[in-house]
Order: sequence, then structure tokens, then C-alpha cells
Amino acid sequence: MNLGVVGVGRMGANMARRLQEKGFHLTALYDAQRPVATSLAQELGSFASQSLGEVTAAADVVITVVSDDAAMREIFAAPNDNLLQNAKRKLFINCATISPAVHVEVEQLARAAGAQTLEACMASSITQAREGSLYLMCGGEKSAFEMAEPILQALGSQIRYIGKAGEAAKVKALVNMVMNINTAGLAEGLGLGEALGLDLTMLREVFSETGAASRVLQTDGEDMQNHDHACFFSAAHAAKDSGIALSLGEQEGLDLPLARATKAQYEKMIAQGLGDLDKSGIAQLTFRS
Repeated sequence: MNLGVVGVGRMGANMARRLQEKGFHLTALYDAQRPVATSLAQELGSFASQSLGEVTAAADVVITVVSDDAAMREIFAAPNDNLLQNAKRKLFINCATISPAVHVEVEQLARAAGAQTLEACMASSITQAREGSLYLMCGGEKSAFEMAEPILQALGSQIRYIGKAGEAAKVKALVNMVMNINTAGLAEGLGLGEALGLDLTMLREVFSETGAASRVLQTDGEDMQNHDHACFFSAAHAAKDSGIALSLGEQEGLDLPLARATKAQYEKMIAQGLGDLDKSGIAQLTFRS
């Protein structure tokens, strides 16, 4: 089975490394930043494609890891070069966090081209991509899921089939919405603790044994305390993902004040030039020092 990967930034590159280690044949790599794809192709002994059509021609299965709705539409529907050119019988595994409606749109485009798609939404980060321990939530036709399963098993330690196209993306939007709210809440709790002169190591330990415990406390609490915001999941992506959830809420006529306030905090980070920091950098808006 020949594989292509489109979007070989930090997540996509580590997924490609993992797949090669597990014995998959990487025949094509592509990134909008061509030097990024060229460097990874040299490292892995693969080929840096010059066009999206080249990727499809060289691969049976193409994994895409792009940034947002616009990028997703670009790679599948741009008029001069896209992945669906001569795509009959190909499978596209789409891993980006994007709007559920766009996953449905892409599935329809692929079906018209004689291809299949599967959304494989990732609830993990760069380290897990490299280790093959991603948590993957999948949506699309069951036949596409079954075809993709050997690849998914190489990438993830937990794989869950959610349902038809768009359904996994809805779940992922809610995962990130709640994660972002938790991150913002933790940042304010630790920031207030600092202002009150409390020992933050002690405070984190107390949080961990009480109702203030959360996965975010485990992953981000120490980084907030140490002002270490090396990026695993950026504030800009947090703002984008909170926006997806808010749009879903609006469609259902629901008010989501915590999600809205959290998105505003991440947008404040972006406005202050902090959008490339990890989401834990939201603590910078509360901490005095």
C-alpha cells in the first residue's frame, strides 16, 4: 500500500515518520511550504511532490493534515491542482480539525470522483503522533474505515468509529471546546494563586486531588507555573477550534458563554502577538510576572 501525506508540519511529519517505522511505503509528501516537504522527503527517503495531483497519482491512500476549512477546500477543490484529479478508487484520510460541514462537502466531492474519504480526528498532540499513540475519532462510510484500519492502528492507541461523515468532527469540536475552557480556567486559578502568594506546586497538588483536577492540569499546569509555552497546540488553533464549536451552537440555537469567553481570551493572545504560543500561554493574560 503506497501512502502519501499532505501537510507535513509538526503533526504530519511525525505521523509520516511513525508510518515509515511501521513498514508503510511513503511514496509522496506535499506541503504548501515546499522546503518542509523536501527536507522530510530527504530524511525518509521519500519524494516531495510538486503538485497535489502528483500525490494522488503516486499513492493508494493519502493522509491530509491541514490547518483549517479554507486549506481543506483548497486541496480538494482548487481548479488547477487538487487531490481529486484521477482519484478513482483512492482513499483520503483527513485528520485536520475543521468544520463538520466541510468534511461532508469533501466526502461528496470524493464520491463524485470515485474515491472515498474518512475523517480521522486526532485528540492528541505531537508527541503522541510520533509514538503512534493518538486517540482517533473516525467518521465516514464504514467501508472506508475498514480499509483505513491498518493505517489507523499504526498511528493510534485508541481508535473509535463515531458514524457518518461530519459526526467525528462534531465530537472533536466539543473535545477541544471543553479542553480550551478547562485550560482558561486553570490559567486563572493558578494566576490568582500566584497573586495571592501561594506556592503553585502545592496548589497544583491540591487541585489534582480535588474537584479542580483535569487532564489539562496534568499537561499544562507545570508549564503555566514555569512560563514554558513551547508549542504543542497553539493559541491560534485553540481560537479556531473554539470558533467551530460556537458555530455549531449557533446552528442549534444554544448560547455557550464559557466557550465564547474562552475564544475571546485566545483571540486576545493573537492580538498581542502570542498566537504561536502553546494554548497554555493563556496564563500570560492572568499571571502578573
